[in-house]
Amino acid sequence: MPPYAAVQAVPGVRHTRGTPPAVVELDADTWIALATGQVAWSDAEATGRVRASGERADLSPLLPLEGA
Repeated sequence: MPPYAAVQAVPGVRHTRGTPPAVVELDADTWIALATGQVAWSDAEATGRVRASGERADLSPLLPLEGA
């Protein structure tokens, strides 16, 4: 199933077409859990809730979001 959203949330390589080499794939529930600190990046990745590659393969320094 294709994603229902695509967002460039952090600075880095910008892509407008095709599959970029630095991509993070996850569902909305996982994003909310990561953003609010309910789940750690490493745990989400280890359980397959996050698939990440390239320069964005580890967003743990940015999560949880401040004030979330």
